[in-house]
Amino acid sequence: MPPASPVRRSRARRRRSGVAAGLLAVLAVSCTSGSADSPKSTAGTSPPVEERSASSELQSDYMRVVNDVLPSVVEITTEGGLGSGVVYDKQGHIVTNAHVVGEQRRFTVDLADRRQSLQAELIGRYAANDLAVIRLENPPSGLRPATFADSKEVEVGQIVLAMGNPLGLSSSVTQGIVSAIGRTVSRPADGGSAPGAIPNMVQTSAAINPGNSGGALVDLSSRVIGINTLGAVDQRLGGAAPGIGFAIPSSAVTRIADQLIEDGRVTSSGRAALGVTVRTVLETDSAPAGASIVTVVEGGAADEAGLRPGDIITDLGDTRISSVQTLAEALAAHSPGDKVSLTYYRAGSSHTVRMTLETLRSP
Repeated sequence: MPPASPVRRSRARRRRSGVAAGLLAVLAVSCTSGSADSPKSTAGTSPPVEERSASSELQSDYMRVVNDVLPSVVEITTEGGLGSGVVYDKQGHIVTNAHVVGEQRRFTVDLADRRQSLQAELIGRYAANDLAVIRLENPPSGLRPATFADSKEVEVGQIVLAMGNPLGLSSSVTQGIVSAIGRTVSRPADGGSAPGAIPNMVQTSAAINPGNSGGALVDLSSRVIGINTLGAVDQRLGGAAPGIGFAIPSSAVTRIADQLIEDGRVTSSGRAALGVTVRTVLETDSAPAGASIVTVVEGGAADEAGLRPGDIITDLGDTRISSVQTLAEALAAHSPGDKVSLTYYRAGSSHTVRMTLETLRSP
């Protein structure tokens, strides 16, 4: 084929230039549609500088908090397994869960640096709030106590990190948010203690797995806002319910820990009680029918109200009482000094009394 003439080559170049100009115009329209101040991003482009900066800043916050707090989180070894704890002061006191220590009195503790295993002894245990304090026998120099926040400052939606030793994986960190506050959470029986309920718990989406118990739930100011205690269980399917965990609020932790360190027991828990011990009684079809009083504390709230062993508590205020667990949950919603009506069953008859609740103390 003969070569194209200069005229045809020139026309072809003009046609190609026109097509290219049209394509550029289409691209310009697609890139500038919408607000002129906020152009749409196209696939494969880098995020705006502002987004990269915010992401880097959040990552830096996470790393700073981990560096600040993780050295205060320890691993506690018992005859029954592993748990976590948080260094409370330079004297070697460590706060953890009561169910971590169980009925034992001596423990092996590994600090976050894992340099050596240390021995510790039990100082006190308060099963009602699932809290305990142990103490290192020979606290090392440079021990780093954690900083505890005021629970009243905790807000739903704030970012938190959970630190502990889940499944024996030492110094693990998970992240989430505060999902809710003020939850009353049932706890199972442990170490010979009756089942009960813990009030005012912090709910979080940060993963809390076995071994995390007793570890720290921390805000982005490097303050402990709670002690990790348990993950929710799916009653229908069995096993853990992902994304639902609970921590004992920091203000309750410090109030109880200070008393255990000072006196070895708790006399001012901030929790309401009747001054009785109870057990669940059943209907003829084995359904729970109420909480039967086993013992009455002399001079306590129940004694003052005229209650006696053998009485069966069926109602507290507007709450139907069918078991020890439901009674514990009902009391968790009250404070010492509250006046409540209590209905009980005695010798074939139902009776109602008005009474003032007392303070729940260490057994």
